[in-house]
Amino acid sequence: AMIPLAWILWTVASEGAHLLVQTGWWTNSQRNINATDAGGGAIHAIQGTLIQGAVTALVSVPVGIFTAIYLVEYGRGKLARAVSFMVDILSGVPSIVAALFVYAVWVTTFGFQRVGFAVCLALVLLMIPVVVRSTEEMLKLVPNELREASYALGVPKWITITRVVLPTAFSGIVTGVLLGLARVMGETAPLLILGPYTKSIATNLFGGYMPTLPTMINQDRTEIGIATAVERMWATSLTLILLVLILNVLGRLIARRSAVR
Repeated sequence: AMIPLAWILWTVASEGAHLLVQTGWWTNSQRNINATDAGGGAIHAIQGTLIQGAVTALVSVPVGIFTAIYLVEYGRGKLARAVSFMVDILSGVPSIVAALFVYAVWVTTFGFQRVGFAVCLALVLLMIPVVVRSTEEMLKLVPNELREASYALGVPKWITITRVVLPTAFSGIVTGVLLGLARVMGETAPLLILGPYTKSIATNLFGGYMPTLPTMINQDRTEIGIATAVERMWATSLTLILLVLILNVLGRLIARRSAVR
């Protein structure tokens, strides 16, 4: 596992690091930059990736956490088994299938345009099972003695969950959420099918074109015979890796600082 990881990181860093040290990479977009032109930046794609990730988390996290609470604290019988089974099935759905499903509903059935919000809907389908399973495992790690002590004091179950169980499992839940977010931010199929790329800054999820780091990589890949495009492709890849790395490190720091002792 270490050898291919180190190989990939070395290749991407050696090919794209020289653009990242330039200030313009973090402040400019690719507007009016042709494939043969040097320069430009990735701020438009970074903003698009962060916006789509935030909206995806805004929908996925509450649904995933509430589903996990139901399965661990309330779920009994056929309904709970059916929900757990569906979460397992959803976790195995390929990203391109989720994208095609949203395309069939959003574009074909309702006649809406391909926009950034449609990408978020596809990413929600991919992120929910990750949040559900990670939260479920963290809730199961909370000792039953804490719940029983709370019940013995006459505390209702829903207050026990919100004031005892969730704070105890908070660090693990946050870590799972950030890991799930890091996973969907690197997805490509929903972006290619549902999110048209633009070289300009665009922050409107309902306004058509929405640039992201994966689609910027794909745009430069189509011009792989041009040296400047290849350089931007590697630099964008390294930017995406660094963004995912920051999320993972942030998740671990939050887990350490918020752990219940």
